Amino acid sequence: MAQTPRARTGQVADISITGHAVRMSSTAPTVPSKKATEQAHAALEALRALPSRRGARDIRVATKQGKPVEVTVPREAFDLFMEILGQLASGHAVTIVPVHGELTTQQAAELLNISRPYLIRLLDDGKIPYSKVGTHRRLRVADVAAYKAQRDAEHAEAQRELTREAQKLKLGY
Repeated sequence: MAQTPRARTGQVADISITGHAVRMSSTAPTVPSKKATEQAHAALEALRALPSRRGARDIRVATKQGKPVEVTVPREAFDLFMEILGQLASGHAVTIVPVHGELTTQQAAELLNISRPYLIRLLDDGKIPYSKVGTHRRLRVADVAAYKAQRDAEHAEAQRELTREAQKLKLGY
């Protein structure tokens, strides 16, 4: 059970794992209800209609009872909020995990949509770095995201190659 060493070159600034849920608990991700999906879609459309601008955004939140609250939100937080609304509007479960956060092997397997035994094989083969806490393996979110991005790129290239071959053979693609 060799561990792959991790390079400590600093924090990853931005990771986007769209369409997938990562939970820091043992419960499965919850897909949004039809009502929540519709609400997210309506909110997303209303916010997309706002003029585009750089920098912070002033936001007013009103409740049915009580006084509206006005806050200034950093642009990065507003963009993340828009991404969350987009994912919910598409019916995807969303949970935010700090980039420096660590996952259990079960959480990482769920994120990658693979079985836990297959993930263990990837770890043992050195494909994804991990550390051990006692007898338990832990994976950094950034490392899992990097593996997922690499795997997705390889799959996309294989799909492009298959399409080229099908076109060459005039199979109607």
